[in-house]
Amino acid sequence: MKRFSLKTAIITGGGSGIGKEVAKRLVAEGANVVIGGRNADKLAQAAQEIDRTGQHIRYLAGDIALPSTAQGLVELAEQAFGGVDILINNAGIFNPKPFLDLSEQEYDQFLNVILKGKFFMAQAAAKAMQKRGGGAIVQTGSLWALQAVAATPSSAYSAANAGVHALTKNLAIELASANIRINTVAPAVVETPVYHTFMTEEQVKETLPSFNQFHPLGRNGQPADIAEAILFFASEQAAWITGTVLPVDGGVMAGK
Repeated sequence: MKRFSLKTAIITGGGSGIGKEVAKRLVAEGANVVIGGRNADKLAQAAQEIDRTGQHIRYLAGDIALPSTAQGLVELAEQAFGGVDILINNAGIFNPKPFLDLSEQEYDQFLNVILKGKFFMAQAAAKAMQKRGGGAIVQTGSLWALQAVAATPSSAYSAANAGVHALTKNLAIELASANIRINTVAPAVVETPVYHTFMTEEQVKETLPSFNQFHPLGRNGQPADIAEAILFFASEQAAWITGTVLPVDGGVMAGK
């Protein structure tokens, strides 16, 4: 029996990077998966890569900052696969900018996508999980919510992710009686397409290697590094773990 046989998972930010990697692994381990993201074309392409048969994958494009998008993902999971067992609350944005230069619009975008998006996605999924007698929520938080990094000024991003970390503890207590666990991974620098949202291809090639030594283990993270931790939290192997924020960071939190 595969680890996630007969389970249905929703993954936000499932069209690329960490989310897509988790989706691939969940399908390989027996799950049905619904992925969400902004771009329908990108999601369609990711769905094809995740499951060529199309049997175990569905996708829905929308802005996760709108609670109606979360509702739509839950309805799709229930209609296509009968319910929701797992939520990978992963959608986010990242764009370093000095505090003194941040506009209200930029601030709102970080809070809306990262915190409001995860808040109402968790709420919609938890209501669906209650019908199944429980479930597991795994969120992507951030090392930047645990520690400031001078090279990448990220005040609003960090504040939003600190909210995600706090949400983890609150929901762990509130949802425990419903047999719903919630945990969060806090990655350091992971090589995903998010860097292409604010840098050119050339800048990415130049900049990312400079962060290898930021991590005591000497290299940046890969989506697979984070996916393994997420899958552990989503599985029955973590049945007695809830309310935890786990740095998956190549040793950064251990010290410099």
